[in-house]
Amino acid sequence: MMARRQARTHARPSQTEPFHRCRAGIVRLLILLMVAWLLSGCRGTCGVSKPASEPVAEQAETPVQAAPEQAAAPAVEPPAAPDVEPAAEPAKGIADLGPGEQVRLFDGQTLGQWKVTDFGGQGDVYVKDGAIYLEMGSYATGITWTGPIIRMNYEITLEAMRVEGNDFFCALTFPVADKPCTLVLGGWGGTLCGLSNIDYYDASENPTTTFYSFKKQTWYHVRLRVVPNRITAWLDGEQLVDIDTTDRKIDIRAEMDLCQPLGIATWVTTGAVRNIFLTKLPDPVF
Repeated sequence: MMARRQARTHARPSQTEPFHRCRAGIVRLLILLMVAWLLSGCRGTCGVSKPASEPVAEQAETPVQAAPEQAAAPAVEPPAAPDVEPAAEPAKGIADLGPGEQVRLFDGQTLGQWKVTDFGGQGDVYVKDGAIYLEMGSYATGITWTGPIIRMNYEITLEAMRVEGNDFFCALTFPVADKPCTLVLGGWGGTLCGLSNIDYYDASENPTTTFYSFKKQTWYHVRLRVVPNRITAWLDGEQLVDIDTTDRKIDIRAEMDLCQPLGIATWVTTGAVRNIFLTKLPDPVF
């Protein structure tokens, strides 16, 4: 009887066996959770910290910052195109010219310090192909110099052309000390030349009157010299005018008043002028 009881006792499972099994399962679960947590932590750390990615981002930013500098380099200011008109700059030195020194009064591109003379009824004035064109008007068309001038001991040279018309294509008004005078080329029908005025008489009836046959569309070289007691002019190298002005009355016709002290005009004619230069001459020795 006792043996049966002992056998039954050994045969029945222990009351603590389920507890031990449950505990073992919990331990295994905890171990698995810890391993999983460690693995997920490693992955998170590896995903957050990528040392190589930061330098790559810096390298990507560097060209973006440098780009404005590279773009700015070519933006260096180009050689200054003139803030002032080219013909005006040399004219500032007229008063300081030394003997034999020359200055250009027209740059071939702009009127510079030449202004259109307001005769009333004048034609258009414009620059074309390196020349100033004075188109035919109702009467006179011209330009007047607004910069500094020399009134004695100087030469003016220029080239002039009759484009269209039959009256004077170049009337050069110039200073003789404190008086004005005009060299007329091709007036009174197209051929008369001379100075207006000498002793109150214009170019058609004073000692400087001369005649020259001018061709249209042809450039003529003009040279004028003003020294004490003498005015001389040449046309294409040939002397056209030479007069002693001692004790003579020098003046101009009223039509050219607006060209003072230095100007160029045409009369019912289209003319053009270019290569205008002023040269300072040495003071004469007496």
